[in-house]
Amino acid sequence: MALFLLLLTFIFILLPYYLYQKLRFKLPPGPRPLPVVGNLYDIKPVRFRCFADWSRAYGPIISVWFGSTLNVVVSNAELAKEVLKENDQQLSDRHRSRSAAKFSREGQDLIWADYGPHYVKVRKVCTLELFSPKRLEALKPIREDEVTAMVESIYKDCTLPEGSGQSLLMKKYLGTVAFNNITRLAFGKRFVNSEGVMDEQGKEFKEITANGLKLGASLAMAEHIPWLRWLFPLDEAAFAKHGARRDRLTRAIMEEHRLAREKSGGAKQHFVDALLTLKDKYDLSEDTIIGLLWDMITAGMDTTAISVEWAMAELIKNPRVQQKVQEELDQVIGYERVMIETDFSNLPYLQCVAKESLRLHPPTPLMLPHRSNASVKIGGYDIPKGSNVHVNVWAVARDPTVWRNPLEFRPERFLEEDVDMKGHDFRLLPFGAGRRVCPGAQLGINLVTSMLGHLLHHFNWAPPHGLSPDEIDMGESPGLVTYMRTALRAVPTPRLPSHLYERVAVDM
Repeated sequence: MALFLLLLTFIFILLPYYLYQKLRFKLPPGPRPLPVVGNLYDIKPVRFRCFADWSRAYGPIISVWFGSTLNVVVSNAELAKEVLKENDQQLSDRHRSRSAAKFSREGQDLIWADYGPHYVKVRKVCTLELFSPKRLEALKPIREDEVTAMVESIYKDCTLPEGSGQSLLMKKYLGTVAFNNITRLAFGKRFVNSEGVMDEQGKEFKEITANGLKLGASLAMAEHIPWLRWLFPLDEAAFAKHGARRDRLTRAIMEEHRLAREKSGGAKQHFVDALLTLKDKYDLSEDTIIGLLWDMITAGMDTTAISVEWAMAELIKNPRVQQKVQEELDQVIGYERVMIETDFSNLPYLQCVAKESLRLHPPTPLMLPHRSNASVKIGGYDIPKGSNVHVNVWAVARDPTVWRNPLEFRPERFLEEDVDMKGHDFRLLPFGAGRRVCPGAQLGINLVTSMLGHLLHHFNWAPPHGLSPDEIDMGESPGLVTYMRTALRAVPTPRLPSHLYERVAVDM
């Protein structure tokens, strides 16, 4: 009875609030919200598809209520430009859930920081120091080493007597590359050895990552309905324990690097070394250094593997494109050496394949929401201060008014027209744009291109026996990032001399 009265009280409080917002502001159209819950029960699990469907019904800018919070979703390039460029300063804050606030120490990192002096400082550190062309070039051997390790692992598995002709689970190999690459770039550590065995620090790292995801997911509904927070309070002890565990591991690695620098008299190029070296120059707190390192892990681990898995699915579904990439690789690289990153400039079609896959399957299709720090107008509608604004980059990149045959996987479109995908052309935004554009975009592009090039140069790829290319499941799983609903399995056939599948380990 008490719960019913509480619910009734909130209905009488929030219903006038919705009406007040409607009368005071000219809000974008959208599905009718219910009291208390808003549109939460109408949203389908794969949100970017649901929002795209609603945009077709209500227009390219819509209002969606998450409980009592207004969320505005834009779905075309013109409106994306208004959000990410013309009103960027007013729409550059972050909505932090309770879990994001805890994980980021109230925005002491980069990803969850509001726009202001702190954000500008750490953004400068990332742009000028961590992801500079000089540092990316210095860390190139790590990327190439991990990609060749993936090739060697696939070759061993597909040439075993029991493995010949069998399909392989792609995300197993792609995930290992992404995991080892990002931990080596950030921490200078390869937690998984060449036999696939993870050391104790690696196991701890994996457990911390999995526990963070579990803690964040446990608060989903309560984040949007304030009165539910009374019934489901934040487990302060669990978050404190998680934070202490994460910090303990990170500080141990930082101490290892500090001692190594003292011993050698210099610093390597890994992100942890760079941040420790730059600590005084930029006045970085330990919380900020730890936050930035884990930002790199969070942003770089899954998205790369996801992007390559989608690209490989498209290439298996489109054997014409696969053959055309291989013809380019054979012409430029040949059969007596392996591809390296300096070959990219001579492989335009391979680059177009990566770009076309990121167009159709952006790893974060709604990006992270931008929060308004002032009232603005977008598309002629009012966006009140405190609203969340989402750019549906998945819908933008499939807009039939700007893309010819938008659902077709056709890399040639980027040979016909050079379209930037690092935030300058608002038709293609896999890395965002404006003040919040991903600072590691070039690193991501390099790794995706390298992985695809090696996979296609070393192997022919086909669907599992008994499955036609058209039967590959191209549906997405719900979530912030777009995992394939059914993990891709594929059959590799080696196409180069056997000695080109051997990894030469790089220690750095």
